[in-house]
Amino acid sequence: MMNDWKNTLATLVKGAGNFAKANRPVAEAFHDLEESTAEGSVLDAKTRELISLAVAVTTRCDGCISAHAAAAQKAGASKAEVAAALGTAISLNAGAAFVFSARALDAFDQFSA
Repeated sequence: MMNDWKNTLATLVKGAGNFAKANRPVAEAFHDLEESTAEGSVLDAKTRELISLAVAVTTRCDGCISAHAAAAQKAGASKAEVAAALGTAISLNAGAAFVFSARALDAFDQFSA
């Protein structure tokens, strides 16, 4: 196991709550931005999460990987679908995406346990 992804997500949620207390307008704006991507979207939740997980890999964001691996699992993504989305990230981001795809798949596996 590369990381304890469930702990990473829990730490992120706690940190986000602390940030929201310190800067509510920005936290609310970020939340609204995330929610607006779902409103009237032609993409279902699973597809949005697969894209988000692939982008998280290319931006090398462990917090994003933990959040979107959990959300992809909840949205019904299969390991094969996650691996296909990560393959696209790898093709666009080469080596770094390959390393972080291993991390994202590790995170996804932990949330399926």
